[in-house]
Amino acid sequence: MAHHTVKSGYAQLVDRLNRFPQGAPPSDVLYQILKMLFTEKEAELVALLPIKPFTVKKAAQVWHTSEANAQKTLDELAGRAILLDIEDPAGRQSYVLPPPMAGFFEFSMMRVRGDVNQKVLGELFYQYMNVEEEFIKALFYNGTTQLGRAFVQEAALSAENALTVLDYERASEIIKTATHRGIGVCYCRHKMEHVGKACNAPTDICMTFNNSAASLIKHGFAREVDVSEGLDLLQQAQEQNLVQFGENVRQSVNFICNCCGCCCEAMIAARRFGFLNPIHTTNFLPDIDAESCNGCGKCVNACPVEAMTLVSANNPRYPKLRKASLNEDVCLGCGVCVRTCTRGSLSLKSRPERVITPLDSTHRTVMMAIERGMLQNLIFDNHALASHRAMAAILGVILKLPPIKQAMASEQVKSRYLEKLIVWGENHLM
Repeated sequence: MAHHTVKSGYAQLVDRLNRFPQGAPPSDVLYQILKMLFTEKEAELVALLPIKPFTVKKAAQVWHTSEANAQKTLDELAGRAILLDIEDPAGRQSYVLPPPMAGFFEFSMMRVRGDVNQKVLGELFYQYMNVEEEFIKALFYNGTTQLGRAFVQEAALSAENALTVLDYERASEIIKTATHRGIGVCYCRHKMEHVGKACNAPTDICMTFNNSAASLIKHGFAREVDVSEGLDLLQQAQEQNLVQFGENVRQSVNFICNCCGCCCEAMIAARRFGFLNPIHTTNFLPDIDAESCNGCGKCVNACPVEAMTLVSANNPRYPKLRKASLNEDVCLGCGVCVRTCTRGSLSLKSRPERVITPLDSTHRTVMMAIERGMLQNLIFDNHALASHRAMAAILGVILKLPPIKQAMASEQVKSRYLEKLIVWGENHLM
């Protein structure tokens, strides 16, 4: 196979991608995808970039070139949404290589473009993610901390349980508080269109926010919208029974996808391997009123992960009567089923244990790295070590982890320094 024999820039890039918790298992199809998105020289250069955000100066040092040449290459890559260019409040520019998902794989299909054969690319993505299983398993099933989480549909909440929903759990609040809001073409349905499997759900409805949105808007991969239009699109998505699947963080959420059960990678994965919990759920579950449920099946048809089924009502007078039944182990708690029930037989109740959401992307990445045995890649990445702020952020998260997670981190890194740091944190952060 190609990835066993070709020692190229593409092979170096695959190695680089797999130093991050959200990697891309090598396969011939992956190499074909990368060859469509990168020249070999670009792949070789990107393979040298740090995991954490970096400056033009840092890229020039790594590439052994001038800052002017580095700037030109970085801007070219950002212009194709391979890299994201980020500007902080002080106007300082930095760049970051996003993971394949949610990242440059999706960005490549978030607009109709002529510089890439998107039909061929869509077919390759379908083969890599929907036929081959290694990528999806690596993305969703290694560890307990996942990339994304479901948002509850606020219209399904009662006045009582609405009081327990925090701002970061509301898709509407993410839209209202974002610094930038971008709308692009839904990657999943765009991909499925090229293999003849797309549904009729809206396509111009993929939402990005904050720094990611700013970069994608700048380079034409998303269009900027205001709060009002963002909320209108959210309502449209919910009326179409689409699930809001967003970044699994509390602060600075970068994306919310409006997912259908037939095209979305996350929903497909949840149906195929739901018991492994590939998506963080909301803090709610549907509660079924068996007395009023008439087994119409509307909730079953609406559920994107097949958590709802119909079973016998066990009514001797009406032996054919059925009623809804919930598989709590795979339910996302999104509330789509509640909104489709016309008899009021479904309502939302709180889960027995509250779902914990990581604070920000650094927190989530460190957690994912610990669980996947990859923390050393974050801490000892040769290029990332130059950034004291990046190192401090990583170690700051470790210091605040539960003791069992700290033990896992220490075992992976095998570092006396880290052990001393954890002990120091226990004594000073109480």
